[in-house]
Amino acid sequence: MILYRLFATLLALTMLWSSVLPEVALAQTQTASPAPKVQPPSKTPSSIQPYLDRVIKQLTEFRLDNGLKFIVLERHQAPVVSFLTYADVGGVDEPDGKTGVAHFLEHLAFKGTKRIGTTDYNAEKPLLERLEQLDAQIRAAKAQGKKDELAKLQAEFEQVESQATKLSKQNEMGRIVEQAGGVGLNANTSTEATRYFYSFPANKLELWMSLESERFLEPVLSREFYKEKEVILEERRLRVENSPIGLMIEKFIDAAYKVHPYRRPVIGYDQDIRNLTPEDVQKFYNTYYVPSNLAIAVVGDVNPAEVKRLAQIYFGRFPAKPKAVEQIPTEPVQKQTREVTVQLPSQPWYLEGYHRPAITDRDNAVYEIIASLLSNGRTSRLYKSLVEQQRVALTAQGFSGFPGDKYPNLMLFYALTAPGHTVDELATALRTEIEKLKTEPVTDAELQRVKTQARADLLRTLDSNMGMAQQLLEYEVKTGSWRNLFKQLDQIAAVKTADIQRVAKASFTAENRTIGKLLSKQA
Repeated sequence: MILYRLFATLLALTMLWSSVLPEVALAQTQTASPAPKVQPPSKTPSSIQPYLDRVIKQLTEFRLDNGLKFIVLERHQAPVVSFLTYADVGGVDEPDGKTGVAHFLEHLAFKGTKRIGTTDYNAEKPLLERLEQLDAQIRAAKAQGKKDELAKLQAEFEQVESQATKLSKQNEMGRIVEQAGGVGLNANTSTEATRYFYSFPANKLELWMSLESERFLEPVLSREFYKEKEVILEERRLRVENSPIGLMIEKFIDAAYKVHPYRRPVIGYDQDIRNLTPEDVQKFYNTYYVPSNLAIAVVGDVNPAEVKRLAQIYFGRFPAKPKAVEQIPTEPVQKQTREVTVQLPSQPWYLEGYHRPAITDRDNAVYEIIASLLSNGRTSRLYKSLVEQQRVALTAQGFSGFPGDKYPNLMLFYALTAPGHTVDELATALRTEIEKLKTEPVTDAELQRVKTQARADLLRTLDSNMGMAQQLLEYEVKTGSWRNLFKQLDQIAAVKTADIQRVAKASFTAENRTIGKLLSKQA
């Protein structure tokens, strides 16, 4: 997929729903160290086949008896290995009233297991169970207005939580990884996937197998549950309640979708987060964290035969369970323009979105080219017209695949008004550039420049072990084969001017348009 460079503020906010790239929605704070680079193909820019041939020779894939899929790519330039565990579950899979549970589970997956993260699990377990009981009693007391009983329950809750905390070893998994030379221990949750990743020296392959398998074989999802809930609620307050553009995005996506769960923020709604219980998270884990719903990529200085041997020992312990049946409602075709306006203390923003098909659609590459043509950097049409020439915007960009791309999604454009200008001026200027795609053929020179950018962006992603691991799994899970990652480049190269006009005419219509206006209001 073509990479996009989001304006910093909007970039942070899109994590409320998702992003294709893991860097957008990190749950932790560490970052991975640069990995060894691979040289891009030296043959004709129009074909990726030489690069694909090289990858095929270096790639091994296998599936364990319990259904867990492994993709192993050998890269022996340096003695390091990157690992990525991909759970095919995200915000769209959450039950109604339980929004945020996928993201909550991701946070709790760092809290340890029955052996890691505790000094005495046998002593800790009854305390964690008592906290759940007290939480239920506190909820009931609040609902019934029993203030005296509530005070007693809350006092006992604090006492028991303090005892449980003394038995836990916070961030023990992080310390184990760091002491063994690991870097980049991190994770993210999107609308459609949850990804866990970090890198190790090559001689720590078995340690990773041990840690990661235990992490998902017997996690203790009630450990630090209530403290983590407060962390997530604060995260939501920061990015939504106290952020004008955060509130705007939440209302915009709710207007753009009527039934598809893309309309719900991945972080969850405030009340849903407050009502989540350890039992809710455990049930979600039991349903979706099954071997047949997981895939793992191992990229770096490894021996595939050794990876398979260790995978069978450690991950073969997972009992086989059926994959949950997908129950995602189909979004009906939009038949008229939708508009949402919000007045808040903020510099005015303008958003405009159009429905487009999923990543598996035959025109996916065309949509990516259009996004790049309009929005990729300072040479893009929106930047040159709205920012440099007309000076009605401080930034004007967009991207394809919001809030995800596994299902039909949005091509989203956004602009921040320049002082002295209005959102209506932005709307007119943006619409002019969009209409040009329908009426004026893109020149061969401009199309070739955009294709070159697209190719360079994707290959740059694949330079790192972690980038390669992430992209291989994205395409494996979402499209059915990692090979489609490389076919995408040839599909981009094959896009013609007529394709751009055809897709633009079909998609950029008033009936298919959702508009969002964030207007300035004095505080």
